[in-house]
Amino acid sequence: MKIKSIIFVFCSVAVSFRLMGQKANEAIQTGNDLYKQQKYDQAELQYNNAIALEPSGSTAKFNLANTLYRQGRKDEAVKKFGDLSDNEEKAALKSKIYYNKGVVLSAQEKLEESIEAYKNALRQEPNDKEARENLQKALLELKKKNPPKKKEDNPKKKKQEQQKKQQQPKMNQKEAEQRLKLLEQKEKEVQQRLQKEKAKTGGGQAKDW
Repeated sequence: MKIKSIIFVFCSVAVSFRLMGQKANEAIQTGNDLYKQQKYDQAELQYNNAIALEPSGSTAKFNLANTLYRQGRKDEAVKKFGDLSDNEEKAALKSKIYYNKGVVLSAQEKLEESIEAYKNALRQEPNDKEARENLQKALLELKKKNPPKKKEDNPKKKKQEQQKKQQQPKMNQKEAEQRLKLLEQKEKEVQQRLQKEKAKTGGGQAKDW
């Protein structure tokens, strides 16, 4: 993924501009030149010099974090971006910090953390197209990595259960019909017996049996 950079441009400085600030700017410019040449270890030294000269400056720290990432030192880069985002107040720079943090986290396959970083970048700069695209990519990757869990069905077992359900009611019905016929036959026999007894005795109330 493309990582954003800040290229320091010299501006006219007031006469009262401090000498240390000027030297810090020169170190940043030198570091940027080395960064473009992919001499990241040398660029790192220049950015560290700039930070030593002007500890409150954000540009050198931001570019240093980028340099660490280019050297494969991803954990250090994430920490630098995290420290920067906590202290930076300018929305434009803060958005870039979060964006680059998201890029590094994506490279580490820490998708949930990268998603949050891209969201933070968009909170600062809602129109950042690159942050929005990377957020969508990270969300898709996370979905592929953690697909929704499906209920595990055993087709053979399911078929056997269905057959059992289909067979069971038929057997129960047959048994019920047989029992009903037996009850009807028994009742018929009882009625016949009662009628015979009634005919002999001339009536009367039958006892419970």
